[in-house]
Amino acid sequence: MIAAVRVALLSLLLMSAGALAVIETYEFSDPALEQRYQLLSTELRCPKCQNQNIADSNAPIAQDLRKLLYQQLEAGASDEQILDHMVARYGEFVRYRPRFAGATAVLWLAPFLLLAAGITIAVLTLRSRKVRTGEAASLSVDDEQRLRKLLGETEKNS
Repeated sequence: MIAAVRVALLSLLLMSAGALAVIETYEFSDPALEQRYQLLSTELRCPKCQNQNIADSNAPIAQDLRKLLYQQLEAGASDEQILDHMVARYGEFVRYRPRFAGATAVLWLAPFLLLAAGITIAVLTLRSRKVRTGEAASLSVDDEQRLRKLLGETEKNS
């Protein structure tokens, strides 16, 4: 009996999850515009949520941006014009893939610079180990005799 109640409650909980989804319907004059709308709404970041695109966000500003996107598409604006307008109003942050420019160069180049720094550190570390290992192998005859004597004394004391 308790198991049946749990299953029923779980089913109700799962069915209500759809109520939290963003539901907006716009009548597009052309199916191609609707495809562009879907693509652009997933490419634009919600300024309030910061880690959600405007297609998934329930924030009021995301709703406004979706409406603006719809209006601009219906007015005949190109994707670049729409993105330029959004960037002019909200900054480059509104794009998930910012353009390569002076301010965003660090974002684009940082992974490559960090990879190069990591490889350089690894190479230098391996070289220094080789040098240290090579020095230890080339002991003079006197040093080698002294080392054997010290090792022999250590074994006697243990």
